[in-house]
Amino acid sequence: MIKSNLSKRALCVLLAPLGLAAVGSAHAATTYYVRTDGGNATQCNGRSNTAYPGSGSNQSCAWKHPYYALPSSGTARIAGGDTLMIGPGEYKIGYGAEGMAGGCASGDRSACSLGKVPSGPSASQKTRILGDSKSPPKLWGAERTWSVISLDGSSNVELGHLEITDKDQCVSAHSVASAACNRSSAPYGNWASIGISASNSGNVHIHDVNIHGLALQGINAGGLSNWTLERVKINRNGWAGWDGNVGSASSNSGSIVFRDGEIAWNGCGENPSTGAPVNCWGQKAGGYGDGLGTLQTGGQWLFEDMFVHHNTSDGLDMLYMDGADGSSVTMRRVYAVDNAGNQLKVRGNSTIENSVVVGNCAYFAGKYYMQAGDMCRASGNAISVTLSPNDKVFIRHNTITGEGDGLIMTTDGDASATTTIQNNVLVGANDYLATVAGSPQLAVAHIVYNSSARSVYAGNLVWNVKNNQCPSGSICGQNPKLTNLSLDDFDATPLASSPAVDAVAVLSGVTTDFYEAPRPAGSKSDIGAVEVQAGGTTPSPTPTCSRARPVLSLTGPTDAVAVGLTVNYSLKITNKDSAGCSNTSFSLARSVPSGWTGTLSAGSVALAPGASSTVTLGVTAGNGTVAGAYNIGAGASSAVGSSHTANASAVFNVKEVNTSGGQVTQAVGTDKSAYIGGETVYMSALVKQDGTAVAGTTVRFTATKPNGIEIVMSATTDAQGYARASFVSGTGPSSIGNYGLSAVATVDGKSVTSTTGFSVNDAGAGQSDPVEPAPVEPDPTEPPVVVVPPEGGELAQEIETNKGLYGLGDNVHISGRVLDGSDSVAGARVDIRVYRPNGSIQKLYATTDGDGHFEAVHSIGYNKKEAGDYAVKSTATVNGNTVTATAVFKVIR
Repeated sequence: MIKSNLSKRALCVLLAPLGLAAVGSAHAATTYYVRTDGGNATQCNGRSNTAYPGSGSNQSCAWKHPYYALPSSGTARIAGGDTLMIGPGEYKIGYGAEGMAGGCASGDRSACSLGKVPSGPSASQKTRILGDSKSPPKLWGAERTWSVISLDGSSNVELGHLEITDKDQCVSAHSVASAACNRSSAPYGNWASIGISASNSGNVHIHDVNIHGLALQGINAGGLSNWTLERVKINRNGWAGWDGNVGSASSNSGSIVFRDGEIAWNGCGENPSTGAPVNCWGQKAGGYGDGLGTLQTGGQWLFEDMFVHHNTSDGLDMLYMDGADGSSVTMRRVYAVDNAGNQLKVRGNSTIENSVVVGNCAYFAGKYYMQAGDMCRASGNAISVTLSPNDKVFIRHNTITGEGDGLIMTTDGDASATTTIQNNVLVGANDYLATVAGSPQLAVAHIVYNSSARSVYAGNLVWNVKNNQCPSGSICGQNPKLTNLSLDDFDATPLASSPAVDAVAVLSGVTTDFYEAPRPAGSKSDIGAVEVQAGGTTPSPTPTCSRARPVLSLTGPTDAVAVGLTVNYSLKITNKDSAGCSNTSFSLARSVPSGWTGTLSAGSVALAPGASSTVTLGVTAGNGTVAGAYNIGAGASSAVGSSHTANASAVFNVKEVNTSGGQVTQAVGTDKSAYIGGETVYMSALVKQDGTAVAGTTVRFTATKPNGIEIVMSATTDAQGYARASFVSGTGPSSIGNYGLSAVATVDGKSVTSTTGFSVNDAGAGQSDPVEPAPVEPDPTEPPVVVVPPEGGELAQEIETNKGLYGLGDNVHISGRVLDGSDSVAGARVDIRVYRPNGSIQKLYATTDGDGHFEAVHSIGYNKKEAGDYAVKSTATVNGNTVTATAVFKVIR
């Protein structure tokens, strides 16, 4: 089928270890080196690819981290036109990393990107940042770093043979709290927002770079001219693959080229251990999901030999081309499939040819966090075209199928514009949206909407479409007899008996097909993207070995055990190389805390491609280990290099033991497990030390709403050891769903945390009566916590913002409510503090109305320094008593 054929042809280079020779535009003035055994900027000058000898300063040796070449603050130690060679290994980019400087070292996480790459002297003398071609280094962002590499204002630059990622599966500002990144308190975790950020940048060549797993975007770039990306993967980034919105100066010019690349699974997080997509969401849940999208832009865009798939909105969205006579989009040999919106979207002068477009726009139905309204967005048309006056659009020699409203849709444009649809195979499927609405119908071959532009048809093969639509000059009503017509396994290769074979005259300039095989192979050209070659077959590429990162998993018991007992974990490794590769011997290693023992049943395993093996890792906590959760890990590697490295981790829980200081226990619960919006949630925690109730200690309750906003309250334990608090649940969409609840108590300097959960349901959702939760006990020998509504009122407050993500210049609408028990508090003063990324604070004030509600507005400026993570804290005062609540949001450029 097409999927496997493409992976053998164009995509083999994407999955290989990027083992191509570094391509340089010109010799740099000076070459600098980074390697993991190098020294710092005092110890080494970076000019020799050798390790730091262990003593001395200003030695001729490599630096140990890219920060020493491109400091996060101050002047770069390399100059325009220089080359920086980064050796194999991993390099953390973010707070806490080797070599951090300036504001980053002072704790400003937004200032921790690598320093801006200096511009080269000319287009032929580029500044080059290159990794090892056989074992590309991994640059991974952490601690809320804004971007790993910055090309803001950088021109005449080459980036090559790099892996750019982070090590957390979270998605920035995700609407589901468990999927969202921690943005409220340090440490923030091993996540970064963006792989590469760029603006006001020209003459850039990026090749053999793998950008994946970022919390926001793989690339955020606009204001570009003459960029070329070759063999670049932009996959599994939380909001979008390529987002062209950098503010008012986002328009691009010149040649923008994407060639031999992959853009996939954007709108999803990435499991850093397995590489699997997780936490996928779309625009209905507050996300984005385009594989590639821009603001209004000019330029001549070329997408050639691209694989664009499984993005949670549009695949390639070029709707915002400026429509100027000199602007254009060309999509050639593109395989677009399983994107949730339009597969391909263009505006203005455009050519789409020799491409396979599979509009399986409901692929995500019922999966991850995708909602019904995210399926087949923008009507799910496989190809969407918007015209301007005088535009010329050519859609030729493609094979197109889909379950949207239409296979091709053209909109706008006057009589001076023309769309030529020629030599395409158009195969309809059941219209997903119509079927869901209860009016089943087939997709339309060509929808013309609000347009007086001229449509020219010739040589198309049209089958299985609504009302048997048959454009003039087409072959209609004949099964195209392709290898597989199902959307899930569509294969555009015609069978020998297909009416598409040798059916149309050769088009000038179209001399190859989707596989770059000769066209025509017979007396005439075949209709569609694939040309059947002599003998009735398509060319099979020479089998190649595509190396891929193995999949490693570490699983075992989660119950806490005493120090000295051994816990056995299963370490499973799967060889993901293609069938053309030979067997590989993987070396295994383990990582346990200092003083512990960890024993692998085997130090290496030999696996054929696709094969798996499981070994045992026995772990014993060392004497003196205090109770808590500890990370253990395992890794795999082979002689192939970094493309064969993988890591997995698990948590080893050590049981609490009695000490002379006393054992502190706590349990937390709610009076019900499920509530109707507007009901009061009563919470209790029971705190004991050595089995005796603790009076007078403070317990901090944190209830996390479905949208990630936290409701924080504190209470003091009574003589029986109980602390009680409550709040009134909301009725709006942000308040309906599953809540997390944690309680933290501290006794004699020892803190203990307990967690539980509950749900708040829509009153009209037909929910059954709430069921009492099972008893929660702090210890098997202790009586259960009994949660009851307390006597009298409890002061409570909640606060939220109208969105989680804003742009420069937006207004943030802050709202909340203050209650005393279940009674609204009118006339209460609310002090609101908005904490900006640069540390400054805006003070706002509000007064509650008759229903206890209050509102305030924070205006975001247009300076790019306004971008980053914000926190909001509100303090309400009632009769001398205070209650606080917090919320967070993000501003992007």
